Amino acid sequence: MEDNIFDKVHEVDLKKTMEDSYIDYAMSVIASRALPDVRDGLKPVQRRILYSMIELNNGPDKPHRKCARIVGDTMGKYHPHGDSSIYGALVNMAQEWSTRYPLVDGHGNFGSVDGDGAAAMRYTEARLSRISMELTADINKDTVDFTPNFDETEKEPAVLPARFPNLLVNGTSGIAVGMATNIPPHNLREVIAAVVKIIDDQIEENGETSIEDILQIVKGPDFPTGAMILGTRGIEEAYRTGRGKIRVRAVTDIEPMANGKSRIVVTELPYMVNKARLIEKIAELVRDKKIDGITDLSDQSNREGMRICIELRRDVNANVVLNQLYKHTQLQDTFGVIMLALVNNEPKVMNILEMLNYYLRHQEEVVTRRTKYELNKAEERAHILEGLLIALDNIDEVIRIIRNSKNAQAAKEGLIEAFQLTDVQAQAIVDMRLRALTGLEREKLENEYKELMERIGELRAILADRKLLLGVIKEEILVISGKYGDDRRTSIGFDELDLSTEDLIPEQDVVITMTKLGYIKRMTTDTFKSQNRGGKGIKGMQTIEEDYVEELFMTSTHNYIMFFTNTGRVYRMKGYEIPEAGRTARGTAIINLLQLMPDEKITAMIPIREYEDGKYLFMATKKGLVKKTPITDYANVRKTGLAAITLREDDELIEVKITDNEKDIIMVTKYGQCIRFKEQDVRSTGRTSMGVRGMNLSDRDEVIGMQLHTQGDYLLIASEKGMGKRTAIEEFTCQNRGGKGVKCYKITEKTGNVIGVKAVNEDNEIMIINTEGIVIRMECAGISILGRVASGVKLINLDSNTKVASIAKVRETVAEENAEEKAEVEEAGSEESLELETN
Repeated sequence: MEDNIFDKVHEVDLKKTMEDSYIDYAMSVIASRALPDVRDGLKPVQRRILYSMIELNNGPDKPHRKCARIVGDTMGKYHPHGDSSIYGALVNMAQEWSTRYPLVDGHGNFGSVDGDGAAAMRYTEARLSRISMELTADINKDTVDFTPNFDETEKEPAVLPARFPNLLVNGTSGIAVGMATNIPPHNLREVIAAVVKIIDDQIEENGETSIEDILQIVKGPDFPTGAMILGTRGIEEAYRTGRGKIRVRAVTDIEPMANGKSRIVVTELPYMVNKARLIEKIAELVRDKKIDGITDLSDQSNREGMRICIELRRDVNANVVLNQLYKHTQLQDTFGVIMLALVNNEPKVMNILEMLNYYLRHQEEVVTRRTKYELNKAEERAHILEGLLIALDNIDEVIRIIRNSKNAQAAKEGLIEAFQLTDVQAQAIVDMRLRALTGLEREKLENEYKELMERIGELRAILADRKLLLGVIKEEILVISGKYGDDRRTSIGFDELDLSTEDLIPEQDVVITMTKLGYIKRMTTDTFKSQNRGGKGIKGMQTIEEDYVEELFMTSTHNYIMFFTNTGRVYRMKGYEIPEAGRTARGTAIINLLQLMPDEKITAMIPIREYEDGKYLFMATKKGLVKKTPITDYANVRKTGLAAITLREDDELIEVKITDNEKDIIMVTKYGQCIRFKEQDVRSTGRTSMGVRGMNLSDRDEVIGMQLHTQGDYLLIASEKGMGKRTAIEEFTCQNRGGKGVKCYKITEKTGNVIGVKAVNEDNEIMIINTEGIVIRMECAGISILGRVASGVKLINLDSNTKVASIAKVRETVAEENAEEKAEVEEAGSEESLELETN
């Protein structure tokens, strides 16, 4: 007996056995579990779930079915693995934050973005979503191959017809053996537009579609949770090579609070980030003192959307805290793209164009097979109709043959012999009802036959001409795009480390406005139209209570904008980095863009193209101090800002100009005093110096503006109550710096104090902004020229409780004006006097 036991033991090489077994396991995981097919973008378990639901007739127009029933059917018929893996895949396809276009319509608790699991499958219900019907459309028309299931009792599809490019649209992730895939989701409209572009190029024979063409159409991934992608370098690398790293950042806003504090509000998170775990992580960082300044942390999310509030201490810089959160938490995350899928059951890393081409090839096969199937059916029906029409033409003879026959078989044989019919046609005649003899029924048959012959002609043409076939695919896919397409959720922002971003932005003239409370926006130049003096103006922007537009100037998207603050610091941004908004939109709070300190306000903004030797920044303070520093000292401005001037405790920086050491400086005070002196009187000092006295002010008077004599021939002075005038600049003679100056405006109760001063020419226009945000634009030529001590004329109609907030200068020139003149104006340095070229 013992001998028999030892006879059954076979000696094998353990190394070889392990290798063989592991290879079999690895191939099974790669081909039949973890990786999607390039054609329908589904893993086997997902495909089997969707097919089971089709078999159960569980479509979007039917009631929801218990998930346990769906899982049971899938496991029993097609997927002989654990129920948990099947239910997990079903839940994932129903979660709106996991799947860009959910393929399953879930009913019940399917988990949450906080990482909560779904309820047990005995409690939840599901049905196919509308868009998933497009994945399985025409599956019964021999469009795809069917293979035997695990026990060969059923047939299952090897791939779904997939009438839209699901692999890119919904993305996927999976870890196999020795390889992984991580394809981000995309916007349906963009991906379909890319497929249509490939089709158009092939129909019109424009040559091959390039990746550049696709990059123009598909902007980047479009995550279900929104958020913002930083820069385009990672996207481009992933699309060109199939691998890349995309940096994704949460959408945040810094909101000022009533008590002088501010809070960071998070409204969108990067894809696959667990909200509850993120909040725990932030709390942990505060507890461990890695981040200082957070006083309260709350999750205020509800069914209307996500909202995480992070309240800050009054003395901390919100931008600094936000940058620390980006660094230490998943508020900023990296999505590693690996575009790997199965092509002919073999794993392959592809670029975006290859993926779209494989999908299109699949669609060609699907539509060809469907067309053949429909042609076959149409020809079969036409064949029967031909027989019926022959019978109706010879109805008396047909009735005689049938009546004289012993049985149906004999009748068939008689008909076949008499009219040279086929067996199928004869059977149809035998089965024909008497009502077919009526005139109406005959007409119906003739019309049906005529339509069928037209349809057969169309189907044969499609099969004979690839261009027609591609046209059919294009037409059908565009219908899907129109039906299910939506706007992008993920925006593509600027990455300071990504230099390619700027090249993608067209250089154009723009209007930048900023309000008293610090809301800034960029607009196109055709927003405002010229009006006559004394008009009411147009609505400039929707401001909040006690807010109004304070700065308004023209620049280019590629110019730097230097922001000088009341505390004497300078910050810098490119024009395109300021978010664009409509005329009536409030804009973005400047604290979201610059790392301003608490109580720091922007007082001067200067657009600048490049930092040249021989140019200076000339600054003036509220208390009459002035300072001149070479502009090159400000060429490297850190994100955290740079000290521009040292100020006394009660003083503020009010105006900054670009000069060339040959200008006359004109300073005007709110009580109507004015001084003009040469800038050579002010020696050049370092970046952090305090400067020297420019004007001697009387008690409680303060400087409201500084202009250069080259900026215009006239000094336009406007008062709080909407009065104003022009005075020739030559009326103000040069004197030494530090004097009291001369009277430049007669202040009365009717005028109020001086609010703004601009040096203008006849062809200039100015914009006057009142405290309600109304903007009026008028030509300077329409404003009276008066002497130094006059009060002026009415410029704008104001209600009793409204005042003029500020004035800004617009200088428009025709496009043909020569570059020298343009350079002259730019030299003048006023932020309001940069040219806007108009046709």
